Amino acid sequence: MLSLDFLDDVRRMNKRQLYYQVLNFGMIVSSALMIWKGLMVITGSESPIVVVLSGSMEPAFHRGDLLFLTNRVEDPIRVGEIVVFRIEGREIPIVHRVLKIHEKQNGHIKFLTKGDNNAVDDRGLYKQGQHWLEKKDVVGRARGFYQENRSVKDRNCKLLIRSLHWDCDDPHE
Repeated sequence: MLSLDFLDDVRRMNKRQLYYQVLNFGMIVSSALMIWKGLMVITGSESPIVVVLSGSMEPAFHRGDLLFLTNRVEDPIRVGEIVVFRIEGREIPIVHRVLKIHEKQNGHIKFLTKGDNNAVDDRGLYKQGQHWLEKKDVVGRARGFYQENRSVKDRNCKLLIRSLHWDCDDPHE
């Protein structure tokens, strides 16, 4: 029924109104793309905002939480840091915490990751024969996140930028 109403509205428009609507839609889409590309340049990440898709990082992050990423080359990767990485052969990036760092004498760094809610490290997720990740695998590093209010916990959680810790008001404390 919705599509028929839409077509009736379009038929009633004169050419100028239709052209104006198409132009408005095009401007909205191009503005969104410019904002996204601007965020990519500012953050240095190919994907400055990602959605958590699994429960492997609970209780820190839940499905549906948004992570804000940066990927500055000059910042060293540290143990405990949350990284978003892509594995060769897999399309969807993974959000996990750096567990160990292996630094060679030439300064080349490799690292191992693990989900907070997983029993074992991520070596089983990496491509066959790969035991460590490298900087080239990193899409970005979490610098902030947004969580919806979690009424189950009876807490009000807020948007946090540049820190990755819980900032919740617990009415029972």
